[in-house]
Amino acid sequence: MKKLIQLIGRFFVLPLALLAVGMSASQAANEVTIGYQLIYNPWKVAIADGTFEKETGYKIKWAKFESGAKVITAMASGDVHIALAGSSPIAAGVSQGIDVQLFWIVEDIAAAEALVVRDGSGISAPQDLKGKKIGVPFVSTTHFHLLFALEQFGIKPNQVKILNMQPPAIAAAWERGDIDAAFVWDPALGRIKKNGKVMITSGQLCKWGKCTFDGMLVNRKWGEQNKEFMAKFVKIIAAADASYRDNMAAWTPDSPMVNKIVKMVGGDPKDVPDVLALYGFPSLKEQASDAWLGGGKNGGAVRALKFTAEFLKNEKKIDKLQPDYSKFVTSAYVEAAMKMQ
Repeated sequence: MKKLIQLIGRFFVLPLALLAVGMSASQAANEVTIGYQLIYNPWKVAIADGTFEKETGYKIKWAKFESGAKVITAMASGDVHIALAGSSPIAAGVSQGIDVQLFWIVEDIAAAEALVVRDGSGISAPQDLKGKKIGVPFVSTTHFHLLFALEQFGIKPNQVKILNMQPPAIAAAWERGDIDAAFVWDPALGRIKKNGKVMITSGQLCKWGKCTFDGMLVNRKWGEQNKEFMAKFVKIIAAADASYRDNMAAWTPDSPMVNKIVKMVGGDPKDVPDVLALYGFPSLKEQASDAWLGGGKNGGAVRALKFTAEFLKNEKKIDKLQPDYSKFVTSAYVEAAMKMQ
């Protein structure tokens, strides 16, 4: 199987109209529905171990989703209280007024997406990209970052040949020598790096001011009514991430942690360590900082949603922008988790 569906949540088509509705009146107290996707990350171990149920006392229904678009639809309909989605679907959803809040950065995409130039293409510096063919899935996080990278390099989009290609097509075209560069994610990323050189990663572009990420959303009203649960939930995810960051070498293909992830997600245990190593998993302190959830309008996550929404509007995937994206981002639950013993 693939490395497991890193493309999930990266490329999507948003329904034309999504209206936020309240949670079902029949929803029992201390029950919650949480959506996850088939992506390798440390918090899957806590799901497999039943840690969330044990430490919160809530009855949890875990819902599996195949794309960020479906997550947004489910949250808009009120079927799901909390769920993971990529920054592009999140930006699209909140731009259309879905009453949710981003409360945790599950993973900074970092080096998991990169612009790679093919060996023999004659590209050794950014300016050499002019006139070259670059493959990228349109309206994806990599498309967003490719255009940002070209802007930073002082290259206009019409000075290169940008081709709309899905990851498998990129890998095939790369092997034939049909394209000179590509901005993509695994498993295609791993294939093209075998005879190519990384020019820049999403992590480096994030440092230049425009980030991409996978994040956790909560229905605003439900979160405010279940603040203690939210703080405990955040604390559990943070502990799972810390267990990985503090001892990455222990997460081997035959380790219990990796096998629990594979049991939930599927795939080959041998792939998990390499995939995890490409991502960044921000700590509680980093989450609360201006780099991510803190900082109000000038916070990293708010700016990322705003920039991504502007990109989506330019691509005619959404028809309006929000005047203020900070109301869709909160550090309150992270701050509460930091105060818990």
